[in-house]
Amino acid sequence: MIIKDFLPNPAFSEFVQWYRIVHFEFDNSFAIPFKVYPPKPENCLSFILRDSLLVEFNNSKEKNRLPPISMIGQQTSVTRRYLQKDFLNLQIVFQPTGLFRLTGIPSFELTDQFVDATVTFPKNIRFTHEQLQHAKSYSEMLLIADRFVADIVNNSRRDVHLLDSASKLMMKRYGNISLDQLAKECCLSAKQFKRTFNERTGINPKMYSTIIRFTNAFNIKNRYPKMDWLRIAIECGYYDYQHLVKDYKRFTGLTPCEFHLLESNSPECKLGLSNELYRNRI
Repeated sequence: MIIKDFLPNPAFSEFVQWYRIVHFEFDNSFAIPFKVYPPKPENCLSFILRDSLLVEFNNSKEKNRLPPISMIGQQTSVTRRYLQKDFLNLQIVFQPTGLFRLTGIPSFELTDQFVDATVTFPKNIRFTHEQLQHAKSYSEMLLIADRFVADIVNNSRRDVHLLDSASKLMMKRYGNISLDQLAKECCLSAKQFKRTFNERTGINPKMYSTIIRFTNAFNIKNRYPKMDWLRIAIECGYYDYQHLVKDYKRFTGLTPCEFHLLESNSPECKLGLSNELYRNRI
């Protein structure tokens, strides 16, 4: 079993942050917990290779079955994800503007959406899915993913833009950076920067920066469960603990303590896989 992020071939790092493999197996005596999934600064292409995945959106009681091959746009609120007993999934997690450059689809059209990817990507995406299903190892899955990415990169729809580097810099600075300065470096007015950023990432730059900062706090707490919330808040650039609470309630509907109580019952925590995962994300 595994939940781990792998770096892509360096030739594709302009478009892809990493490949994520999720493989969970539960025996019949184990009650399968759902995963409360907070928003992250990412959009991805998801290949479900075994069983299925049901998603329940925030404030909804309806469970939606994901297509086996899905484009997952930038999420802005929590979702609940329900797994089966033998779940295997490979995700291609793109750079902030990578999916836009590869497809040409305005990213705001995918925000908070799970879309059947076979409608957008070439027909060989189904063949890639079959290859992944028959792969004999995780290493083979990664090689198959590299081959697929090589194909779509060769047919990318949009050219590079200064904003692409700016969005990556926001990630490196954990959202703690002047947006006005970034707009100037991109040779754009504040209004143009906001409009172009929304088109290429799916949300406005202020929201994106906020999600990055929130995700950093979330990752640190999972990596260091005993660290107190005030220290986490200050280290992540929040004014104080209440400022952090505001973001947690905005994105999850819960306080930090309430949300991490749910997180402690996630599949990766129950299977003892979370420590290594978050050690690599900090």
